[in-house]
Amino acid sequence: MDTTHMTLAELQRLLQARELSAKDLLSEHLMRIDNVDHDVKAFLRLTPDLAKEQAATADRALKAGEAGPLAGIPLAVKDVLCVKGVETTAGSQILRGFKAPYTGTAVGRLFEAGAVMVGVTNCDEFAMGSSTENSSYFPTHNPWALDRVPGGSSGGSASAVAAGEAVVSLGTDTGGSIRQPAALCGVVGMKPTYGRVSRYGLIAFASSLDQIGPFTRSVEDCAIVLEAMAGRDPLDATSSDRPNDVRRDFDAGVKGMKLGVPREYYDVDGIEPGVKAAIDKALDVLRGAGAEIVDVTLPHTDYGLAAYYILAPAECSSNLARFDGVKYGMSDQEATNITDAYMNSRRHGFGTEVRRRVMLGTYALSSGYYDAYYLKAQKVRTLIKRDFDTAFEKCDAIVSATSPTVAFPIGSKTKDPLAMYLCDVLTLGGNLAGLPGISVPCGLSEGLPVGLQVLAPQWREDVALRVARAYEVASGVKVEVAPL
Repeated sequence: MDTTHMTLAELQRLLQARELSAKDLLSEHLMRIDNVDHDVKAFLRLTPDLAKEQAATADRALKAGEAGPLAGIPLAVKDVLCVKGVETTAGSQILRGFKAPYTGTAVGRLFEAGAVMVGVTNCDEFAMGSSTENSSYFPTHNPWALDRVPGGSSGGSASAVAAGEAVVSLGTDTGGSIRQPAALCGVVGMKPTYGRVSRYGLIAFASSLDQIGPFTRSVEDCAIVLEAMAGRDPLDATSSDRPNDVRRDFDAGVKGMKLGVPREYYDVDGIEPGVKAAIDKALDVLRGAGAEIVDVTLPHTDYGLAAYYILAPAECSSNLARFDGVKYGMSDQEATNITDAYMNSRRHGFGTEVRRRVMLGTYALSSGYYDAYYLKAQKVRTLIKRDFDTAFEKCDAIVSATSPTVAFPIGSKTKDPLAMYLCDVLTLGGNLAGLPGISVPCGLSEGLPVGLQVLAPQWREDVALRVARAYEVASGVKVEVAPL
């Protein structure tokens, strides 16, 4: 019995039946990390002492019959989510050595549910990137092909689950940073509706877009984790008090449902033939399961990329102003005046991509350009939201490829930022509109995973999960641990 290849739901049953202990489950995953992470490089740092303490607590709760839904389950956490006493750096040198004084709400709720944190995963610096090559530490490798990227910015979290190093991991999604790496690594990844999960304890990139979500090995696992961490949080004014009904009609199937295929996503520039073939096959599976596939249109799709790369950098330039070398993080002790201290700390602490986005955002917000760029981008965002609203009048959910390509070679796009930004063309619309979206594996192209994306109306995670679950069951496609 190889527990590193099992789902949360399977392990849950073994743990509750006392056929497996949380201590032994943790030991097997730490051994797996020791065996494979020197190649994958999913983790920046491990937390064995915390994990052993949590595993012991989980075993006591299991013995007493008082265990939560994640009791004993190994969890990996992206390096933008604060955990008390654990070094949290957002993949950046400017925060190297910083230990969070508190635990963020989403992570804390999983701890309360019994999860066992094995470590902190690598990511693009401040979650800015689509390949995890922008980490200031090292690039993470795709477990399916070690010369390929795992996607980003949550590439470490996706790789950890794909490589069997963690059963569950947490990532963040600002423009596709959960769904895209989930697709490229062949795992399930979900971005909830903006406001469904508290952002308290998340090191912010773009506050109106960021959302925390899980990576798992099945749609059922995804639903279990989302249910455990969702809900109103008084520490985050943007979190919602709507009912936590994400598992409603979970196994109801898609018979009688209408699933929309936007022509702008189906014929997007740069989509690889193998990806398109996998999506066509997935649509046939959904038809066979009883869904009606209908054409819809999202006419402002072509403007989404431009709008996103004005809005997200604008918000990042504001959020990252706090990293000034004074309050915490890197500080230039040799500077002779405050201006040099600010500039040198940020120049040496921030990487190339972060500096690029800060400059783009500051320019867009500057006097004389605010109306021409930022305000216009906000208007485009409204149009994109209306496009989705109109489309959902004709269908229950929207289906498409998650990424137009499979995982690309490490280093192949680092010198062309625009080519890298295009990786998010099918996912960022969901962030601009605040929608829930999930990516599930739907086969291989050139031996590499392809993801099927399901987008649902706001607050209808239940619909996205229902469609994803129906596809998973009908297709028989399961998350496989990468053949390392």
